[in-house]
Amino acid sequence: MAECLQLAYHGWRAKDKGFNATLTTDFDASLKPLKVVPQDLSRVLLNLLTNAFYAVAAKSKQAGADYRPEVSVHTRRTENAVEIQVRDNGNGIAAAVRDKIFQPFFTTKPTGEGTGLGLSLSYDIITKGHGGSMRVDSEEGQYTQFTTSLPVMKKASVV
Repeated sequence: MAECLQLAYHGWRAKDKGFNATLTTDFDASLKPLKVVPQDLSRVLLNLLTNAFYAVAAKSKQAGADYRPEVSVHTRRTENAVEIQVRDNGNGIAAAVRDKIFQPFFTTKPTGEGTGLGLSLSYDIITKGHGGSMRVDSEEGQYTQFTTSLPVMKKASVV
């Protein structure tokens, strides 16, 4: 996870030399390995992180010197799942389009800057490929947070 964060961040900085953001992490140290397709999970994380960097970079251009871009990644174990949260303090997603963002070819980016496939493919990887879920929480002008939930298989009890 940390590798994906660094890869996405430095990839963004390679495109925009003046870009900087605060990166925060809170990884649950008690997490056990999950049965996932690592390349698929990396693809999802890179997509979410690249979108987060896009959001904070866009807000940086319009918000002024007081704005401090921040992207955070948190993991935690719930009773039946492992949750991964990717949050940014960018412009957020308008409520009117939030229900559409996982649809193929839907994008909020200007023409030529997004295909509208990243989130739909990520959603399919998590839901269809791994039996998990993905949701978005956002407040316009404040933040966007994607929460990916991956199920944890419980061991069968012996009777």
